[in-house]
Amino acid sequence: MRDYCWTIGELSESSYTPKRPMIFDVMTRAWHSPDQLGFELADGIRGNTRRLGGGDGTLGAHTRAIECIGCALVHGFKSQSLSAAIPSEFIADLVGRQPHRLAGVAGIDPMSPSWSEDLDHAKSLGLVGVNISPSAQGFHPTHSTAMRFYDRCANECLPVFVTRPGILSPAMILEYDRPAPWDEVARSFPTLKIILGEIGSPWIEETIALLSKHPGIYAETSGISSQSWKLYTTLLSAYEFGVLDKIFFGSGFPFGSPAAAVEAIYSLNSFALGTNLPTIPRAALRLIVERNPITTLGMKAPLTIGGGQGTTATSDRTDVGATTFSGRQ
Repeated sequence: MRDYCWTIGELSESSYTPKRPMIFDVMTRAWHSPDQLGFELADGIRGNTRRLGGGDGTLGAHTRAIECIGCALVHGFKSQSLSAAIPSEFIADLVGRQPHRLAGVAGIDPMSPSWSEDLDHAKSLGLVGVNISPSAQGFHPTHSTAMRFYDRCANECLPVFVTRPGILSPAMILEYDRPAPWDEVARSFPTLKIILGEIGSPWIEETIALLSKHPGIYAETSGISSQSWKLYTTLLSAYEFGVLDKIFFGSGFPFGSPAAAVEAIYSLNSFALGTNLPTIPRAALRLIVERNPITTLGMKAPLTIGGGQGTTATSDRTDVGATTFSGRQ
C-alpha cells in the first residue's frame, strides 16, 4: 500500500517540480458559518451532519482537508431566493493564504440585479471562474438574463461551474438542475466552458451525452464520490463513451473528504475482482485526479498554482510521474 497524501513541505511553492503528479480538487467550499448558506440549508446541514460527513466548512477544516492533495478551487455561493452569500471577498482572502495551492471561483446569482457588478468585483479580486446553481437560484438555465450572463462569461474566458450548494432544500427547484438545457447554452456560446457538478446526478446519462456532443462541456465528480457503485458505473460509462478525459476530480468538501474521494476513484476496479465486470485503466483514473482545471479550461489565473501559469490550455499527459502517486494497491 502506498500513501497518496502529500505533506505540507512537499506542497510548498519552492519545492514543486512539474514532473511530480499533482492532485487537483475542483470543488471545495468554505465558510465562517453554515448560516451563510441561508437558514434552510443551514438547518439541513446541522440536522444531517453525520450523513454529510460533518459539514464543517470553516477555514481550519478546509486547510486540514486539502493537506493530502496538491491544489484546489474554492467556491463562493450566492442566492437571493435562499438569502445565501459566501462573498467573493471571503474566497479571495482564503486564496491569499495559500496562493500556490488555491484559486477562487465566485458565487454569482444571474438573477440578481447586481450580477454584472458582482462579476466585475470578483475579477478585480483575482477570482478565475464563476459558480451558479439554477435550482438554488430559481432560474431555468436558458433564462434570457442568464443567457446574457453566459455571453459575458464566454467573452471574458470565465468558466461556469454549475453546482448545488451541497444539499437539497424544499425551496430548490430540482427540474432546473437537469443537464439537457445546457445543450442550448453550449450551442449558443460554443467558446464557453461549462462544468456540470456531480456529473449531472441524477441525470448522468444526459451529462455523458453532453460531454460527447460539446467540446466546451465538462463534468466533475463531487456528490457521487461517496457512492461507490454509482461512481464506478458512471466513470465506466464515460470511459466507454470516450469522454473520461472531460471529467475533473471534485471532492465536494465539506460534504465529502478529498482523501476519501481520491481513494474511492483509485479503488473502483475492486468491483471487478473475481468477476467478468469491465475495468477502467488505472492510468485513466489517475488522470482524473491529476487533471489541471487551470490549464484545461484556459483560466486566466493571476497566480501560479501547481507550478504553472494557467493561461493556455494543455493536453493531459499520460507519461508523467506514473509511479510517484499510486494510491492504494
